[in-house]
Amino acid sequence: MNNESDRAIHPFTIEVPQAELDDLRRRLELARLPEPLPGDAWDTGVPLAYLKELVEHWRDGYDWRAEEAKLNARPQFRTVIDGQPIHFLHVRSEREDALPLLLTHGWPGSIVEFLDVIDPLTDPDGHGAPGGPAFHVVIPSLPGFGFSSPLAGPGWDVAQIARAWVELMDRLGYRRFVTQGGDIGAAVSPEVARQAPDRVIGVHLNGNAGMPWNVSDEERAQLTDLERDRLARVSAFMNEEFGYISIQSTRPQLIGAALSDSPVGQLAWIIDKFRQWTHPRTTLPDAIIDRDRLLTNVMLYWLTRTAGSAAYVGYALDGSAWGEPPQPSGVPTAVIVFAHDVGIRRYAEAEHTIVRWTDVPDRGGHFAALEEPELLLADLRAFVGALRP
Repeated sequence: MNNESDRAIHPFTIEVPQAELDDLRRRLELARLPEPLPGDAWDTGVPLAYLKELVEHWRDGYDWRAEEAKLNARPQFRTVIDGQPIHFLHVRSEREDALPLLLTHGWPGSIVEFLDVIDPLTDPDGHGAPGGPAFHVVIPSLPGFGFSSPLAGPGWDVAQIARAWVELMDRLGYRRFVTQGGDIGAAVSPEVARQAPDRVIGVHLNGNAGMPWNVSDEERAQLTDLERDRLARVSAFMNEEFGYISIQSTRPQLIGAALSDSPVGQLAWIIDKFRQWTHPRTTLPDAIIDRDRLLTNVMLYWLTRTAGSAAYVGYALDGSAWGEPPQPSGVPTAVIVFAHDVGIRRYAEAEHTIVRWTDVPDRGGHFAALEEPELLLADLRAFVGALRP
C-alpha cells in the first residue's frame, strides 16, 4: 500500500500464502483444549464437544482455497482514506436505473455476511424480483477489520467511519446512494446520512435501532407486549452477555494477543456470539448458517490478525452507544427488527426519521443477510421502491 496515491483505487485479490494455511493446520492439529466445565453448556461458553467438532471440520473438511475463490470472484479493491487502508467489494448492476447501495457489516461479522445477497441486489430480474430496484453494491470492510488493516491510527469512531464512507462513494463517482447495515453497520449507516443528508436517498437498518437502556415504570406500562419482551431481553443481555464488550472496550490489545495466536480461541470467541445472536437460540449456529460460511468469516479475522483492531474500532472508540442519542438526519429511514433483536420504534424515532418499521417477531436473528436474506431483501426493495418516483 505504500505506493498508493492519496485517492487511488487499486484492484485487490486475496492471495493467502500456503505457509499461512500450513501454519493454521499445525495449530489446529496441536490445539490444547481445556477440560469441560461442569455441565459443558452454552451459559459458560462454547461447549467443548461442539468446539472439538468445529475444529476437526476446520482442520480436515474446510477448503479455504475454494472459499478464497468465491471471494475473488467478486471485484475487490483497496484505497487509502485518512491514512487507513480500506478494502471493499464493488459489484455493478447491468440495469441502467440501478442505485448505488452502501452495505456496512458489524462485529463479529465481515463482508462475508453479504455474499449471498449481492446477485439478488444487482440482478433482481434474474433472482425472483422482476422489475424490483437494482443496485450497484459497495461493501467495505470496516477499518481494522479483515483486509482494511492494519489499523493506521486512533479515532475511528462512527463519525469518522461515516466520513470515510462518504469519501469512498465520492471516489467511486456515486453522488446519490442508499445505505444499509446491521450491528455496527446500523450505527454507521445513519451517520453517513447525518454527514451527507443531501446525498443519501434512504437509510435501511436491521437490528437494534431504538434500544433503550433505562425505562421508567410509567414508560414500561405504556409499552406493547412485544416491546416489553424486547426490553426484558436488553436487561438479560446486560446481565448475562455484556462481558465481551467490557473486555474488548478496555483491553483490545489483550484480545488481539490471545486470539491472533490461537485459532481455536478465535473460533470460540466468534462462534459464541453466532450462537447467542442467531434465531432460534436453541439451534446450533451451523444449523442456521452454513458451517463453511461461518469458518470463512472466522478466517478473515485469523488470516489478517485483526481480532484486536476489530475490538478497538468496534467498541473502544464508539462512545455514541452510551452517550446522548444523535439527532435525526431527516433522511427517510426504514428498520426491520427480526426475532432476536430488540429495536423499539418509539425510541428509534428520537434519532431517526422513520418512514417504515417492520417487526418480524418469529424469524431471524442478528445476522439478517445470512439468516433471512429473502425477508431482508424484500423489505429493502419495498422501502427503496416507495422512495423512487
